[in-house]
Formats: sequence, C-alpha cells, structure tokens
Amino acid sequence: MILASFKEKYFNQRLLAVTLLGFASGLPLALSGSTLQAWFTVSGVDIATIGMLSLVGQPYVYKFIWSPFLDRFALPFADRRRGWIIISQLLLIVVLLFMAFQSPTTAPLLLGGFALMLAFASATQDIAIDAYRTDLLKPKERGLGAALSVGGYRIAMLVSGGIALIMADYWGWTITFVFMALLIAASLISTLFSPSITYDVPQPRTMKDAVVEPFSEFISRKNALLILLFIVLYKMGDAFAGTLTTAFLLRGVEFSLTEVGAVTKTIGLATTLGGIFLGGLILMKVGLYRSLLWFGILQALTNVGFLIMSTMAKSHLLMAIVIAMENLAGGMGTAAFVALLMGLCHHRFSATQFALFSALAAIGRVYVGPIAGYWVELYDWTTFFAITVVLSLPGLIMLMIIKTSILEADEKALVIG
Repeated sequence: MILASFKEKYFNQRLLAVTLLGFASGLPLALSGSTLQAWFTVSGVDIATIGMLSLVGQPYVYKFIWSPFLDRFALPFADRRRGWIIISQLLLIVVLLFMAFQSPTTAPLLLGGFALMLAFASATQDIAIDAYRTDLLKPKERGLGAALSVGGYRIAMLVSGGIALIMADYWGWTITFVFMALLIAASLISTLFSPSITYDVPQPRTMKDAVVEPFSEFISRKNALLILLFIVLYKMGDAFAGTLTTAFLLRGVEFSLTEVGAVTKTIGLATTLGGIFLGGLILMKVGLYRSLLWFGILQALTNVGFLIMSTMAKSHLLMAIVIAMENLAGGMGTAAFVALLMGLCHHRFSATQFALFSALAAIGRVYVGPIAGYWVELYDWTTFFAITVVLSLPGLIMLMIIKTSILEADEKALVIG
C-alpha cells in the first residue's frame, strides 16, 4: 500500500510524460539559437549575417498569437493536445534533416529560413506541451510536474547546446543535426505512448471565441488584474540581477572567462536542477502560496549575495557560494511559478492562457536589460544590486495581497464547465 502510494505520487505515468515532453520542448531552442550561431561562426560567415540570426527566435516571443488556433481545433488523431504535439514534432524532424545537409557558406539564407521554420515548429510544440501538462496533471502534482518538466527542458538545452558543439567538433554538423532529429523522433515515440486526456469541457466553438473568451474568462475572476501584475513583478528583481550577472563577474569583479564558465556551467547547472526538483517537492508539502513566498524571499536574499561580492575582494569561494545559492533559489522559484501558471489556466483554453501568462512573465527578462545597464553606468555595482533587492519586494507584497486567489488556484483545478 505504501509503495503503491509512493509510486503514484512520484513515479506515475503522468509525471514521466511531462518529464520527457520537457526534454522535447527544450531540445530545439539552442539549435535555432546559440548552436546555429556557432555553426555560422566557424564556417567563416560575416558577423552581420550572424547578428541577423537572432531574428529567427521571434516565434518564441509571439507564440500567443496563434495559440488560440490550437485551442479551437483538435486534430483527428490522438487527443486535443497530443495531436498538435505530434504534428509539431514531425515538422521538427523534417526541418532538422533538411538543415543537416545545408551549408552556412553556400546557402546562409536558406539555412536561416529553415532555422525560422524550426523556431516556429518548436514554439508551436511549446504551446501544445504547456497546455497538455496543464490539463494532464492533478492539482497536487503541479509542483513536482513543473519541476520535472523544467528539469527535462534544461537537460535538453545542455544536449543541443554544449554537447552538440562537441559532437560537431568531432563528427561534423551533418551528423550532429541528424542525431538531434533522431532525439526528436524518440520524443515522438514517447508522445504516442503518453496518457490521453478526456475533456469534460467543450473547446471554443469559433475562432472568435478562442481569441476573446480566454481574456474575458480570466478578467471575470476576482483579483484578475492584480494577479497579472503579480506575474510581471514576481521575478522582476531576479531578472534585473540576472541580466548583468555575467558582466558583473567579468568586469565588476574581474574573473576570467574560464573561471566564470567553469562555475556557471557546473555548479550553476547542478544547483539549478537541484533547486527545481527541491522546489517541486517542497511545494507538494507546504502548498503554492507558502512556496512562492519562501522562494521569493530566497531570490531576494541571493541578490544580497551579489551586493556583498561587489564590496569585497575577488574570491572564488564566495563566487561559487553566491552562484550556487542564486541558481538554487531561482530553480525553486521557477518550479513554484510554473505550477502557479498551470493552476491559473482554464482547461477550455489553457494553450492561449498559458502562452499569455508566460509572455507576461518574460517582460522582466526581455526588457530590463537597457535599464539595468544604465543604472550601473549611473551609479555603481553595489547600488545596482541594492536596487535589485528593493525590486524584489513589490512582487512579495503583491503575493500577500492576492493570497486568497493563490490559495484557490492551489486547491482547485479551475475547470469551469
């Protein structure tokens, strides 16, 4: 009885499915980003063309535009969400195989076009996977499910980022991209065997309903605008600090590239994954509200660590401790935050609502860079990190204001018939 309960709680088919799909979601990102840039760079392509490659990532930013289409229409195979995942993964496999046999020197525009198609297919896969995870997991599984999904995502980014570069160095880019296509094919097989979902709520009847109702349904809830503001603010202080962390370590404290790389890619990765899984387990024990509160406080305190570093002499031990704590707290906060976004989604249009919530959450990460750089120039590193600590407080205050709504999101599946 105890063993059966333990397996259902930690090793059931639903949690395994979201872990494998998290890996599938994270794999294409670097292949249209940093890994593709590395391929163009070693091939001798001019820097102007390489700079233009950043534009292929636009589908990830604007994926909420076509997410209502995935809510409105179900494909005639699998279920409502897995059908779109399967189509996206088939497209990813085809595009990766085409890319494998192209060359940045002879056909840079064609390869860039394929990369744009890869990003579009990947963003569409993300929409469907986020919705599937939201609809599949029981409320009590969301914390651990979010942790496992994000953990799979981070591991996949390592595979398609660092490991892909090593493979390309030894065996060439064609074999590397064919291998990545085979990994997506393996993910497709796991998708086919993932649990099916039977819906007790109807999908939107028209495209107008699919576009309008996700907004009107959410706005009708108590504290809706305050919840949206909280989504923007919760990781704001963390986002400001994270934007210039590498620049601070290199220029502010004057560590070398090797020193920073060794710590961030080893200790940083390990503690991020550890924080994600630990955050998921804690969330299952103490609930969503207390997890968001505790992890938010920890995120603010890690910014204090950078503030202390800015006032002291260069220390490898201090850097390792601060980076470890920053990644641990960030991983824990991410697990709870993703669980919150899932809890806020209505199952009738979870694709659109999750895409919108995640877009709001990205505001701090995407748009604070110029402001952060200006503040460092205007003041100094110590003042800057003090400001990031202060910027962590509005999110915590807003959390306490909407406590009732967070508790309701934790206790209910929010499936409104």
